[in-house]
Amino acid sequence: MFSLKLKFKLSMPFHRVLVLLFFIFSCLYFVTIQTKHHHGYPEHEQFHHLVSHVSVPPSPAPEAAAVAGPRYSVFNVLDFGATGDGVADDTQAFKLTWDTACELESAVLLVPDGYSFMLQSTIFAGPCKTVGLVFQIDGTIMPPNGPDSWPRNTSKRQWLVFYRVNGMLMQGGGLVDGKGEKWWNLPCKPHKGINGTTMPGPCDSPVAIRFFMSSNLTVKGLKIKNSPQFHFRFDACHGVRVESLTIKTPAQSPNTDGIHIENTNNVQIYNSFISNGDDCVSIGAGCYDVDITNITCGPSHGISIGSLGVNHSRACVSNITVSESVIQHSDNGVRIKTWQGGSGCVSKVEFRNISMEAVRNPIIIDQYYCLTKNCSNQTSAVVINDISYVNIKGSYDVRSPPMSFACSDSTPCINLTLAQVELQPATRGHVVANPYCWNAHGTILAQTIPPVYCLEETNVTIDNTNLCGQVLKQIIM
Repeated sequence: MFSLKLKFKLSMPFHRVLVLLFFIFSCLYFVTIQTKHHHGYPEHEQFHHLVSHVSVPPSPAPEAAAVAGPRYSVFNVLDFGATGDGVADDTQAFKLTWDTACELESAVLLVPDGYSFMLQSTIFAGPCKTVGLVFQIDGTIMPPNGPDSWPRNTSKRQWLVFYRVNGMLMQGGGLVDGKGEKWWNLPCKPHKGINGTTMPGPCDSPVAIRFFMSSNLTVKGLKIKNSPQFHFRFDACHGVRVESLTIKTPAQSPNTDGIHIENTNNVQIYNSFISNGDDCVSIGAGCYDVDITNITCGPSHGISIGSLGVNHSRACVSNITVSESVIQHSDNGVRIKTWQGGSGCVSKVEFRNISMEAVRNPIIIDQYYCLTKNCSNQTSAVVINDISYVNIKGSYDVRSPPMSFACSDSTPCINLTLAQVELQPATRGHVVANPYCWNAHGTILAQTIPPVYCLEETNVTIDNTNLCGQVLKQIIM
């Protein structure tokens, strides 16, 4: 039979023989390719068995997708085993993706749109080889849901930490959901006790996103909500730009500061909307060269410097500007708060072009800050010097005076400057209240509404350079 078939084929025209051979080899190639693609792990499962080691890339790693523009390689967390269903633990997949991206000169860690990723408390550690690492959040990231879901033997004070990272951009149109409701309802929280008191019990709550000992950072365009505690915290960082953020948390959520900075310098916070249960922006000890512009803040506790000097500590803050912003329906407007018994200084601060809408304490200096209302008088205080308030206008909540300068008995506030300040009662029919001053010295450059007759002329001088400048350098170096 074989000889007959062969004879038949050889008797065929030559062009038909060529067509028949081409068809046979094409079928064999297709079968080979299909067999290759159906053996081994599926695409999203082949990395579940890998274990993360900080700054050590997985082997083998998925190939990166190229993007337009500079030579960036894109690493999608799904390709490293992330599930993205909001239930499964995707922490290891994120760590593997980070470790791989960290080893390249230019890389993007992609959190894709349309997925929700649950992550345990983790640290994304540098330094990286990447010159411009991009953490692109287009999907949703969330932590375990509440204290009871938090793993034992894991710190409850922080969730996502970026440590010793240089030149990173975190951006995207996605969402970071802090799942903070169960944390806010711990018995220890201030709003749970009688008259604002706290109850006994565990109280640690995680900061959502913390940058520590990092530099040249940009955070842009993200939405973040319902953090258990602070939403963003920058500790010991240099060169921070925060832009176009939306931060939303209920007004009664305790200690949910929007952006907190500590021992951090060269900071720009621009064009953001923040509504929360504490300060929109809080500036802690060791900060200088901070520019805050075009912030819509409230309901909240306002924009604050402090609190400073707790437990007799030394704290210095200098060269701060807050401008072109709106503060609305908040417990405070622009505030400086210090504890009695502290030392150091706050100097060269300018609050300029700010609109107030139904705000309690639109302008306030409080050097008697105390959480328990049982703090004893102390003889030392953080020095407050060279603070200006220019073009601050709007309405104030009549439960508090429009301006309050409560300065230390032992150390007066000096070189306070006011110009174009106009604050009217938010409720019709109320008489404009008088400002409050205690040991406050300064100058009125233009008549204010209401008039600040209680402000004393400045007749005290302080060597601010020795007091603040040297201390700031010691903190940052």
